[in-house]
Amino acid sequence: MKVSSVNFFFLIFISFCMLLLGIFSSVSIAQEKGTLRGIVTDSTSGEVLPFANVLIKELKSGTVSNSNGYFFIPSIPANKTYTVLISFMGYITKSIKVYIKQDKINDIKARLIPTSIMMQQVEKVGKRSVEKNATDLGLQHISMRNLEMFPQGVESDVFRSLHYIPGVQSTGDVSARYYVRGSPSNENLVLINGITIYNPFHAFGIFSVVDPDIINSVEFYKGGFPPEYGGRLSSVLNIITKDGNKNRFGAIASSSLLSGKALFEGPIPHGSFIVAARKSYYTEILRKFLNSQNAPIDFYDGSFKLNYANPNFIPGSKIILDGFFSGDRLTNSDPLVEDLSWYNNVFGMKWFQITDSPLFFEIDLSLSSFEGNVSPKLSGASPETNSVSDISFNTKFTYIYDSKDEIHVGMEIKNVDTKLLLQNSLGSTSDIGSSGSNIDFYAYYKFLHFSNFGASLGTRAVLVGLSESDGSNLLLDPYVNLTYNVSPLITLKASWGIYDQQMTTLSDENQVISLFEPWIITPSYLKPATNTIYSGGASIYFTDFLSLDAEAYYKNLQNLPVLNNNKILDSDPDLVAASGESYGYEFQLKYNRAPLNVTASYTLSWAYNNLNGWIYYPRYDVRNSFNIMLDYDFGSGWRASAVWVFNSGLPFTQSMGYYNKFYFQDFYSNWQIYEDYQPQGILADRDLARLPDYHRLDLSLSKYFEISPFKFTIDASVINAYNRKNIFYFVRNTGARVYMLPFLPTATIKVEL
Repeated sequence: MKVSSVNFFFLIFISFCMLLLGIFSSVSIAQEKGTLRGIVTDSTSGEVLPFANVLIKELKSGTVSNSNGYFFIPSIPANKTYTVLISFMGYITKSIKVYIKQDKINDIKARLIPTSIMMQQVEKVGKRSVEKNATDLGLQHISMRNLEMFPQGVESDVFRSLHYIPGVQSTGDVSARYYVRGSPSNENLVLINGITIYNPFHAFGIFSVVDPDIINSVEFYKGGFPPEYGGRLSSVLNIITKDGNKNRFGAIASSSLLSGKALFEGPIPHGSFIVAARKSYYTEILRKFLNSQNAPIDFYDGSFKLNYANPNFIPGSKIILDGFFSGDRLTNSDPLVEDLSWYNNVFGMKWFQITDSPLFFEIDLSLSSFEGNVSPKLSGASPETNSVSDISFNTKFTYIYDSKDEIHVGMEIKNVDTKLLLQNSLGSTSDIGSSGSNIDFYAYYKFLHFSNFGASLGTRAVLVGLSESDGSNLLLDPYVNLTYNVSPLITLKASWGIYDQQMTTLSDENQVISLFEPWIITPSYLKPATNTIYSGGASIYFTDFLSLDAEAYYKNLQNLPVLNNNKILDSDPDLVAASGESYGYEFQLKYNRAPLNVTASYTLSWAYNNLNGWIYYPRYDVRNSFNIMLDYDFGSGWRASAVWVFNSGLPFTQSMGYYNKFYFQDFYSNWQIYEDYQPQGILADRDLARLPDYHRLDLSLSKYFEISPFKFTIDASVINAYNRKNIFYFVRNTGARVYMLPFLPTATIKVEL
C-alpha cells in the first residue's frame, strides 16, 4: 500500500503508542511478581527444541519456546513453588519444581529425553493449555518427527511434505514445487536459518536442495505472516537447521536408490558443529519421474554450522556461523540437446542475545547467491545466464512486558544485484537484470494480557525499494491477527494483511517441467506486486487427542508481473501487469494418541487470473483436494504409514487442430519449400478444460534397531501402490497421454554412530 513519505511519521507515532501501551500495562500489574525463563534441549545431543510446550501446572498457563528453544514467562505470583511441565513431540514430558523469587528472573534448563531411549508413558500437555491466546492463524510447525511419518518415496523431502497441508497444491508427481492458496510458486519465501534461497530445487524441481537430516524444525506460514517477513506475497517457509551434538561426536551415513549422504557432528569448546553433504550417484530412478526419458542429472548439496556460547565472553549470547551450498548439472551426451546448470551459495552469521531484562535480540548478516546457465551447444536453443547476489543485514528486537504483552521491532537492509543475459536469433546479447537496495522497518505489538483474547498488530514499511518505480513514496504493509477463546473447547481466529513483492521470476505457467526460473528485480515500468489477504478460522478441541481446524481465506493480488506473450517489437515490454484473486475453505481433522496418528484434510478452493480483461484459471487451480494420513507405531522399532491423496483435475489447454507452418531457415536451399514445414497446434482458450481426477496411495514401513555402537534405520516405501494412471499432460503433436509416477518401490538405509 503506497503512502506519502510524510506519513512515515505516522508509522513512528503508532509504534511509540504501542510502546507506551505496553509500559502502561506493565506498570499497572500488581507487585510481588517474578519471571521464569529458560531453554529446552535434547538430553542426548544438547540440540535446542523449538516450539516446545512449557506449562505452569498450578496456573494452567504457559508459553511455547521460540526457534532458539528459548522461553520467557513474566508476571508469575512470587514466593511460591510451582510445577513446570515441558513437553515436545517424541520426548518424555519433564516435570521441574521451581521456586519463583520476587522481582527476579528465575532461570531453568529443561533437558528432555527422547522416547526412543526411554519408552515410558508420555504425559500429554496440550498446546491449547499453553497458548490459548496465540495469534498464529495460518502457521504450521513441522519437526523431523513429522517428516518421518510420511512415506519417503525416493527420499524424504520437506517440500513434498507440504503438499499434504490443506491449502497447498502441487501440479504433479514430478515436481516438489508448491502453490499456496491459489498463488504462483515464485510468491513463496524459502529461508534457511532466516536466509533466502532463490532456487531451492534439485533435478528439475523433483525434490528440494535441503537434506532432511540437517533439519531441526520448520515454520510454515500459508498466509497472515507477521511483518518481520517481507519480500513475498503468499507464504513463508523458514527451515531451521540443527546445531550439532554438544555432548559427543557422532556420524550418520545413509544411502537410497538416488544418492548417498554423510553427516558429522560434535562438541567444540562452549559450542558444537555439524557438517553434512549429499551427492547423487545413480539417477536411473529419475526416469520414472521423467516418463522414461534420459536423466543425465548430477547434483550435490552440503551445509555446515558452528555455534558458540561462552558465558565468560558475552553472558547470555549465542553466536552462529553457517553455510549452505548446492549444485545441479544436466550434461547431455547428444550435441543436439542443451546442457544446464544451477548453483546456490549461502553464508550467514547470527548473534542471539539474552539480556538481564525481558529483552532479547538477534543481529544477522548474510550472503545468498544463485547462478543458472543454459548452454545450447548445437540444439538451437538460446543461451541464458541468470545470477542473483543478495547481501542482507537484519536486526530483531523483542521485549516482553510483565503483562505478557510483547513488542517486536526490526530493520532489514538488503542489496540485490541481478543479471539475466539473453541472446536473440542474431546472436545479440542483452542484460535485463538490475541492481537495487532495500531498507525495511517493521514493528508489531502482541497484546496477550488476557488468557482468552490475543491480538497482534503492526506494519512493515519499505523505506527504500529495490525498484526505481517506488520513487520517493513509501510502501506500508499493515497486519492484524486476532484470537478469541469462546470456550475452553472452541477458539476463533482472524487475520488481515497487505504484502508487497519487488522481485519476480520469468516463469511460464504452460511449462510442464520447469528447469529453473530466472530471478530479476521487477522492472521500473511496473509497480510492485501486492496481495491483500483476509482469513478467519476456528479450532475445536473435542478431546485432548481429537481436534478440528477450519479456515476460510480470500486473496486479492494486484500488479502481478507475467510474461508478455504478445511482444513483437524490441520496444514492447517483456512483462505486463495482471491481477488475480483466490478464495477457499480448508478443514483438517487430527487424532494423535499413541501409537496411532491420523490426519485428514479437505480443501475447496477457487483461483482466477485477469490479464487485460481476460480471465483464466492458472495451472495450479485445484477445486477439490482431500488427503488422509495414518501413522502407527508397532513398538520394537517398527513403524508403518499410509497416505491417500485425491485431487480434482488440473486445468489444461486443449488442442483443436493442426496446420503446416513454414519455417524459413536456408535461403539457398532448393528443397526448402518442400521440407521446412512442421505441424503447428491450434489451441483452444487457455486452461478451460480439466484433466481427470487424480488419486494415489503411498505406503511405508520402517525398522529401527541398534547393534552397538551403531543405530540402523531401514525404510521401504511404495509410491502409487495400486498403480493409478494419473494423466500428466497430452503431447501436442500426437495427442498421446503421458502419465505421472507408476507403481514405484524404493528403499533407504541409514546408519548412525
